[in-house]
Amino acid sequence: MNVARLAAVDAAQAARVLSEVREAALAGQRTRIAPRPVIEQSWGRMLRSGVDPERDFRSGLLPSDEVRRRREESPLRHVLPVLREGLLSVADVAQHIMVVADADGRVLWREGAPPVLRKADGLGFELGADWREDVVGTNGVGTPAVVRRPVQVFAGEHFVRSQTSWTCTGAPITDPRDGRLLGVVDVSGPLETMHPATLAWVDSVAKLAEARLRERHLASLERLRAVAAPVLARLGGRALVVDRDGWAAAVTGMPYVRRVMLPKSLRPGRRWLAALGACGVEPLAGGWLLRATEEPQASAATTRIVLDLARPGRCALTVSTSAGSWSRELSPRHAELLFLLAEHRTGRGAAALAEDLFGDPSRTVTVRAEMSRIRRYLGDVLHHRPYRFGEDAEVEVVLPDDPGDLLPPSTAPAVNRRRAAARGGRSPA
Repeated sequence: MNVARLAAVDAAQAARVLSEVREAALAGQRTRIAPRPVIEQSWGRMLRSGVDPERDFRSGLLPSDEVRRRREESPLRHVLPVLREGLLSVADVAQHIMVVADADGRVLWREGAPPVLRKADGLGFELGADWREDVVGTNGVGTPAVVRRPVQVFAGEHFVRSQTSWTCTGAPITDPRDGRLLGVVDVSGPLETMHPATLAWVDSVAKLAEARLRERHLASLERLRAVAAPVLARLGGRALVVDRDGWAAAVTGMPYVRRVMLPKSLRPGRRWLAALGACGVEPLAGGWLLRATEEPQASAATTRIVLDLARPGRCALTVSTSAGSWSRELSPRHAELLFLLAEHRTGRGAAALAEDLFGDPSRTVTVRAEMSRIRRYLGDVLHHRPYRFGEDAEVEVVLPDDPGDLLPPSTAPAVNRRRAAARGGRSPA
């Protein structure tokens, strides 16, 4: 069933059909019309996590000062003009509202038609509200954050009954530098106001926002590079200049590296960094000057790696050595690859990983490109030919309580087999 087209032709009939599908599915009955796969999978997650479809649960709103703090720290503040220009004028006329939430599902900005804003208040769709999927059920903010792709949720496709008069269309916005989820932009309103093209429209504007973030990043590196050039020209030995997040603007005396993982509380002085070993850290306008010394690096034997997959949509990697530790949120593809390597400690070639990910061993170019990106931040912790964690590294994988919640966005055959084996109580082949 093409829900978008049916809603455009006859919104009332679409609402009735979706209501029947929802009631039958939640009662465990077979229906002539099945829910769309993205909705059916989300409902499965809700049932497993214990969300009550008949209860309108609302977590406490964030205080106004906390909303203000999150706005000031969110990179999404830089692309609000893009989102407003692309969405708000049309949304207001069409009786929609535009909502921007952070990676935690908290509503930070909300603008649009006043009558629809009042209706949103009645649903708890307010500033500071928590609209994660596992809190309020299937919706246009929380579900795109989990599956990491645009999702439109029509009326009865919402899991919680109180939201079934509403229709939401959301798209994730990711950091173009590393794929980290920054938040979700959503257009919401009554079912009868939605158009079949709304999903493509919202997705296109989200991609424009990501492109603007990429332009800002490149421009900031160019400014830092101009500052770094005369400084590096006077130095001997190995040195590089990075921005506050570790992205390299210029190097001397060493091969170019795209990024250096920095501790959150980096301070000037002598420090140890995984990419350089012992080095001197000096502040530079908009970044840091890192000057390597010749002291030996810490032994790789002390390396401990924790791959945290327990929270759907929020996978993270933590690497700890005797000299310190660092963490990184992972993109869905990098989470898949690192999970597969943790499952195969003896190693996996590019063709085998392509078979695991796509069911097609010929797609080695894609695998090698992604593994190259991973090795840029993992460095010597990850070996190649075949790809594998170092033998002396201690690797721990933290899995979700329910095997069905393992890497929800993934359609990789190997991940599907792992889910099925865990549900059946068998060890994966």
